[in-house]
Amino acid sequence: MTATFTSREFNRDPGSIKRAALSGPVFITDRNKPSLVVMAIKDYERLAGRGMSLLDVLMPDDDQDFDFEPPKARLASRPAELD
Repeated sequence: MTATFTSREFNRDPGSIKRAALSGPVFITDRNKPSLVVMAIKDYERLAGRGMSLLDVLMPDDDQDFDFEPPKARLASRPAELD
């Protein structure tokens, strides 16, 4: 659900705009033209692509711990051939 408020209403009663933004985007108009949008942070993050990371998806519990010891690479070096 979207709501629309004038900039005067925005200045006079920001609390009602905050409450309305929890239900959907709120458009603020300036001289009958939309000038701002107020929305809940979760909606903004979803739109901005800042949702959950791959780590958050794979390990939703922050208290979960695991041991991971990657194998050491064994690289053999040899002198460069310049001929």
